[in-house]
Amino acid sequence: MTHIDFTGRRVLVTGASRGIGFGIAQAFAEAGADLHLAAENDGIHAAAATLGAAAHQVDITDAAAVGGMAGRIGAVDVLVNNAGLELMTPLDDASAGNEAAFRRILEINVVGTFLVTRAVAPGMGSGASVVNTASVWGRVAEPLFAAYVASKHAVIGLTKSWAKELGPRGIRVNAVCPGWVRTEASMRSLGRMAERAGRAEAELLADIVAVQALPGLMEPADVAGPYLFLASGLAGNITGQSIGADRGEVPW
Repeated sequence: MTHIDFTGRRVLVTGASRGIGFGIAQAFAEAGADLHLAAENDGIHAAAATLGAAAHQVDITDAAAVGGMAGRIGAVDVLVNNAGLELMTPLDDASAGNEAAFRRILEINVVGTFLVTRAVAPGMGSGASVVNTASVWGRVAEPLFAAYVASKHAVIGLTKSWAKELGPRGIRVNAVCPGWVRTEASMRSLGRMAERAGRAEAELLADIVAVQALPGLMEPADVAGPYLFLASGLAGNITGQSIGADRGEVPW
């Protein structure tokens, strides 16, 4: 298999303090990237130290803070927009907390992705790449998660639009759509789903995994490969695409 080498290339991964983001960052670190990691929580410092990367603690919904981060990093060759929030937002919950969660999900997953890309794109040159984290739920839907589902459909839309917008500059934009991965966020969602359905988490998870063509629950490192591929020259003719990494859960 061809080795993908990012030596000398500056890579920014958002939402990289844990979960899929950390798995992606670890893969880029192993490929030799000049790595910059961003997240809102202070765990980003430990994550960056582990990987020998630079840490940026920033709320990506704050345009001024994002602009400051972009200025400190300088020109970026690869931007991975991975930061996101996944929460249940049932339509039958009229609480202020549920409404706040709905708004915050859209702010982070859609507006934040826009703000980071807007700040970083001007410094990107021909051959650079943007890879967005969408979801299988950006192609299908799940009840009770309307805000998250809508946000990931939006990320796929942003991917298509930006591919057209940045293509004339030689910048490619694609998305990866992970299925179920063992992360803090997904296990929290699994617990809420099981509670609402009156079922055991293990039983529900078994049903979820059973619809995959390949058995087993993915770990964060399992989905890192498509990000490296899409950011590399091997994918030099691929843009505006949304690639499933879901063990065959969704027919693409």
